Parts: sequence; structure tokens; C-alpha cells
Amino acid sequence: MPVSPIETTISTLLEQLTLSEKLAMLDGDTELWAGMVDTVRHDAYHRHPWPAGVVERLGITGLHFVDGPRGVVLEGGATTFPAAIARGATFDVDLEQRIGDAIGREVRSVGANLFGGVCVNLLRHPGWGRAQETYGEDPTHVSAMGAATVRGVSEHAIACVKHFALNSIDSARFRVDVRVSDRVLHEVYLPHFRAAVEAGAMSVMSAYNSVNGAWCGQNHALLTEVLKRRWGFSGFVLTDFIFGLRDAAEAVNAGLDLEMPFAFMLHADLPKAVANGTVQVDRIDDAVTRMLRAQLSLPTDEDGTAYPSAVRGSAHHRALAREAATKSIVLLANDPVEDAPVLPLPENASLAVIGTLADEPNLGDHGSSDTRPDYVITPLAGIAQVATGPIAYATGADQDYAATVAAQADA
Repeated sequence: MPVSPIETTISTLLEQLTLSEKLAMLDGDTELWAGMVDTVRHDAYHRHPWPAGVVERLGITGLHFVDGPRGVVLEGGATTFPAAIARGATFDVDLEQRIGDAIGREVRSVGANLFGGVCVNLLRHPGWGRAQETYGEDPTHVSAMGAATVRGVSEHAIACVKHFALNSIDSARFRVDVRVSDRVLHEVYLPHFRAAVEAGAMSVMSAYNSVNGAWCGQNHALLTEVLKRRWGFSGFVLTDFIFGLRDAAEAVNAGLDLEMPFAFMLHADLPKAVANGTVQVDRIDDAVTRMLRAQLSLPTDEDGTAYPSAVRGSAHHRALAREAATKSIVLLANDPVEDAPVLPLPENASLAVIGTLADEPNLGDHGSSDTRPDYVITPLAGIAQVATGPIAYATGADQDYAATVAAQADA
């Protein structure tokens, strides 16, 4: 078979890269402590993409990572879409692909090319910190929705699917070891990851937890035997941020390609592991190849006009968000009260709106899904725009007052 132009370019670059340059490509380009301080003091996670693998000498522009599952998390007016758990309730695969396309365009508009917002872990407990970021609890449903997002995003940016695998608990995520049989693993917990890979995802993020005794970031059975060999994944594997691996040599030998977002464990330990033969140069070349392949597969924007800033929060994208919000509404029951259905409410009905979050912006978890749009319409403000009758509001802090407000309202 003829070699593709992309693979020819990769071969040329591999010949030109020095070993030290190759090793430097396998971790984030941000210094550890400077990056930590910047994040804590200046909210860096929401101010700029996170770079990796930049080699200016050879014109390798590298990977530039942004989150998140309900839209680009950076400041600058990106569209906030409904949370993935709400979009899952639409059961609209075409709509989800269109949302992925919109997010991919906005990712490129902020100077990023790697999008980390495709979360396809199964929702097993409502207290899981990522509950809002995935689509639901059924592998077939999550597979369809996640693959749709990947197809949309991949038209413009690298789609990163996370967290591989069996991540469904936060309180013990750095110490829990999930024990699972092969049948349950492949029939319940992995189909949605495979669907995302087959849909074109070129990046997979490993999880913090262990599976069957091995940390996910250095789990040879998951990263190499299943993902790369059985599924034929041609992209790259990156860690979850900061604490995603425990042993540099073991991780790279297991199939990890990139540590994010800082120059941390691979930066400190990988050069000596290669020097003493613990890690072979061929494995380093494979990791670099995978990262370059993903970058070179993207559409170019050499003159900077394909993804203007105006695409963020555009009328078209806001319309998509509204369509998703509308379709995500689930009416469980509209039982009659006094021989009439509760909805629609009668004209001029008096309303009680209760709860602190009714009057406060609530756009995420202050991390990977915390978006920063140019404006926010709270539920209370939105209700006030369309209500024809009087509205009374109570935060709920004083429960007696809230009960009085509720009792005096029609709804």
C-alpha cells in the first residue's frame, strides 16, 4: 500500500528530531510549579489552552488542550451548552453531532486543537463528581451520544475521550482499584470508548483509578492490549491532569504517550529510563508518531481566518444550545389536580421561585466543566422574562418563609 502524505511527513520529522526533543514532546510544555501557581492564583485553567509537544525549530506547532463537556471553558464568550447529562435526555444523535461541530469550531477559535470534553464513563452514582459530564448509565446510549460528539468535534479539532476506564467515583479516585471480569469490562464498561475510537477520536485520556491492580495511566492491558492492539487505535493516550501516573517508565511501556499538563514525572525520569534501556527509543518514536499523526490530520488554518472569534457565542451556536435545552426537558408526569392538568399554567398565574441557585449563575463544577460565557440568564431572570403573573422569590434559607411564599402562589 502507498504511504500517505501524513505518514511521510511524520517519518521526515522523526529523522530530524533529536532524542531530547522527542522526550520533551511527551509531557506538557508548562513548568510544574509555575503552572501550579498560575492555576491557583490566576485561574489559568480558564485563561489559556495547555500546550504540549511544541518544537519551534521544525515548525511543529504542538497540541493545545482545552476542556470541557458543556463548551469551551476559557474566558472569551464561548457558548455554554446544556450539560451532557441533559443532552443525553434528548436522545438526538444528530443534534449532538451538530453541537460537537460547534464546540470544535470554538475550540479552534481560541487557539486550541485538542478538546478534552468527551466524557463517556457510565453514571453509576449520582454523587460522582462527573455525573453532569456524561450522557447516562446505559452503554448503548452513551456509545451513540459520545460517538456523535466525536464526529462533530473531529471535523475541526482532536477529540479526547475520557476517562479510560471504569472511572465512576471521586472521593477515592486516587486509591480505588476496580476489579472487573473480562466479560463485564467489554460488555458494560468499554463499548462506549470503542464507539468513540471508531467514530474518529484521536486521543484517549486515562483515568486516575486502578483497574485489576494496575493504575489506568500505566495499565498495559487497557492502553496497549485493548486500545491499541485489539481496537487498532492510531491516536495517542494522555494522562488525566497532574496525578495521572505513578511510574514514568512503566507508564510509557504500558502505552501512555503524553503526560499533561506540566513537565513533571516523564520530564524528570524518562531520559534516564531511555539511557539505561528500561524504555526503548522505538516506544518513544511510536508516542511521537501518534501525537504528530493527530495534529497533521486536522484542517489547517494558516491565515487565521477559518475560525474567527466571532464564532464563539454566535447566534447559530446559541440556537443550538436552546434547541438542546428544549429537547432535554423531561416531563415525568402531568397528573391532573382538581380535574385539570398542572401544565400549561393558566394565564397570569402567580409563581413562587425558591432556591439559591435560581438567582445565581451555575455553569459547572469550577473546573473542567465551568464555562465562562459573556452573559448569564439565571432561572429567575428567565422566568421573569416570560411570566405574565406575579413572581415571589425565596432563597430557601428561611424554610418557614419559603413555605409561606409557596403556599400563597398558584404554582
